[in-house]
Amino acid sequence: MVTSAAASASASAGTGAIAIEVRDLAVAYDGKTIFSGVSFDVRHGEVFVILGGSGCGKSTLLKRMIGLRVPEAGSVRFGGSDIVTATGAAREDLLRSFGVMYQGGALFGSMTVLENVRLPLDEFTSLPLPARNIVALGKLALVGLAGAAGKMPADLSGGMVKRAAIARAMALDPGILFLDEPSAGLDPLTSAGLDATIRSLSRDLGITFVVVTHELQSILAIADRCIMLDAEAATAIAEGDPRVLKVQSPDPRVTRFLTRAAPVPEEKG
Repeated sequence: MVTSAAASASASAGTGAIAIEVRDLAVAYDGKTIFSGVSFDVRHGEVFVILGGSGCGKSTLLKRMIGLRVPEAGSVRFGGSDIVTATGAAREDLLRSFGVMYQGGALFGSMTVLENVRLPLDEFTSLPLPARNIVALGKLALVGLAGAAGKMPADLSGGMVKRAAIARAMALDPGILFLDEPSAGLDPLTSAGLDATIRSLSRDLGITFVVVTHELQSILAIADRCIMLDAEAATAIAEGDPRVLKVQSPDPRVTRFLTRAAPVPEEKG
């Protein structure tokens, strides 16, 4: 059942201009097609989820969207500029227009939490150190880690590591954040708290989120819209509000995934 708050958020989010335009994306490994013909738009200010079962290409799609890998075909446009073909300064500008939280957090173990979050500011700005620290502390406060600045990553819980990684991804104030499996390995309560933080950042700061996950509770809690990839079809088989797709999709693969129902075995004569 969709809560009134979730319904309101879904109705109001993502109604603006297009932030990311993906067209006819195709990826293959060793001659095997992972997916092809994948097209969708991500709107400014929405939480857009890439979902699907294991091996369908969720993280593979994300890596192409952020320019880590080149697809066999297709385009990924941010504000009209294609990251697939961009080079030089134009590509650098595109890369700085978004932040990324990698699966597992990817914090540097030899740095404090504050130093990890401050790192993009150290690398890409000329702000004096006190100013960089103020910005980093502000990002930590946004994700509920104001008191963890001096801790080392080894001293953090799994949920705190994910929050610190999101704070670092926000350091340069990008309008778009990509999150790869943010709830992976977290207990339900910690995962729910992280989901609430993502929704809050989207609502209060207008950040556009692209989230890769297969966690059903998170999908239904945070997504304004989603796209579902399918390994057997090797393409996207659904797009829309997951709460609506859960009860109205004509594709049984979609409803099974969103209700966690096992396929009905065929009767043998």
